[in-house]
Amino acid sequence: MSSNPSNFPSDVPPLNPSAPRASQISIEREIRTLKEMVMAEAATAVGMVEQAAEALIKGDETMARVVISRDDEIDRDEVHIEEECFRVLALFHPFAKDFRHITMLLKVNSDIERVADHATGISKQVVKLKKLAPVPPLPTPLVELAQRVPMTCHALLTALAQESVEQAREVVVKDKTLDSLEKAVFDECVNLMTHDRNTKAAMLHMHRCARELERVGDLMKNIAEDLIYLQSGNIVRHEAKRLG
Repeated sequence: MSSNPSNFPSDVPPLNPSAPRASQISIEREIRTLKEMVMAEAATAVGMVEQAAEALIKGDETMARVVISRDDEIDRDEVHIEEECFRVLALFHPFAKDFRHITMLLKVNSDIERVADHATGISKQVVKLKKLAPVPPLPTPLVELAQRVPMTCHALLTALAQESVEQAREVVVKDKTLDSLEKAVFDECVNLMTHDRNTKAAMLHMHRCARELERVGDLMKNIAEDLIYLQSGNIVRHEAKRLG
């Protein structure tokens, strides 16, 4: 009769009680690395938005073309981060908050890539505007929108870095202002349109810039809502109207 009371082969190593803790430390390290990658990507995209907004206000075609040239960089980052998120999901099978954290980073990664696309879209409109002569002055609400959106982006970056629900909620609430400004740009562009083909084209390009800027604001709000979900477990997407 075997002297092994457990009836298991004697060469099976004993369970390591520290293994679960070691695994948790490993996934925390992986998530921290993923977050750093997303934050770096976000900083680059926000920089593009700032440059695009400045190019719009100043009518700087050279600066606009610099923004356009950086879009491929963000595309590459987005694909790499997505692959890393999938790798961590497959390797660690996370659950609870770890799972929410990684899935949030996946969503944020996608939204950040779209932010860069909108910055590129604004820049392309600036290039088109420069081909018109003379270019009418920008509508006042468009200038304000181009100033406010980069500020919103920086507020969101701070909320992400600090994982602050309070600051994320402020981003959500302030999105209403950006929506109102975009509508004001539309109204002014319609009012400024004349029978002159050049002016019509300019107003269309300007309103397109307003739409691109407003969409950046929407994406900032989306990311803020994802951050609120990460920290609280509450989905507030459909509660934004009650936050103000």
